[in-house]
Amino acid sequence: MKINTLDSFFQVLDASQVAEHIQLPAKSEAQRLADELFLFLFPMLAEKPRPARVQYAILRHDLIRTLFPVLKGHQENAHEVADLFFDELGNVYEKLLEDADAFLRFDPAATCIEEVIATYPGFQAIANYRIANLLHRLGAPLLPRVFSEYLHGKTGIDIHPAATIGRSFFIDHGTGVVIGATSVIGDNVKIYQGVTLGALQVDKSLANVKRHPTIEDNCILYANSTILGGKTTVGHDSVIGGNSWLTESVPPFSVVLHQSQVKIRTRPFDEPINFVI
Repeated sequence: MKINTLDSFFQVLDASQVAEHIQLPAKSEAQRLADELFLFLFPMLAEKPRPARVQYAILRHDLIRTLFPVLKGHQENAHEVADLFFDELGNVYEKLLEDADAFLRFDPAATCIEEVIATYPGFQAIANYRIANLLHRLGAPLLPRVFSEYLHGKTGIDIHPAATIGRSFFIDHGTGVVIGATSVIGDNVKIYQGVTLGALQVDKSLANVKRHPTIEDNCILYANSTILGGKTTVGHDSVIGGNSWLTESVPPFSVVLHQSQVKIRTRPFDEPINFVI
């Protein structure tokens, strides 16, 4: 339809409401569900915690209701997805306890597990990722992305729900971290703020191709390091220094450093150095 009048514009908008494409879940309900699932796993943070079985019944109902619009034409699958989700949620909880323990072991500022769970944005982003990743693996469309973008906005940490992340994962500070959809991260990996696991090129024809790097076990990626490419692998037990730019694989036990050049001046600068940025 050509939009050449206000009436025709209204017709297009009305038609889009009943189109036969996947519909988005209600944003506010999906965001509330993400929060409630986190509180279900860690009820010590809830203002008025309910018995686990009661909260499970409420959340199962809410999850089914939220899945209904995105499973248009296949709403009967919502019950199956919800049941499989809660069957696997115990495994997610075990992994999250390992993640929280990694925060406690690796961050000298962390005093207890409760502090990590309650206050660390890196842990909250990981928890949301593991919940969204489970929904993604169960075939729930769109809702995992709604979850991940919600926590992206809250924490500044962008983890695609399709990424594969191992156990005992640690994100320190976290602001600006980007982990792409086809990234693969092993066990006991530590990531600092500003790290990007991205693609070398953006092309729609690569949608089903591994575009993001692989980080093997026991690696440390320091602040603002950028690692790009689906064929790029950081071998296990490697350290990638801050501000490094990496587009080629490195073997296990590597140390990659960004070398800065320092110049010492003994006379006044010719140009002003009080820049305004």
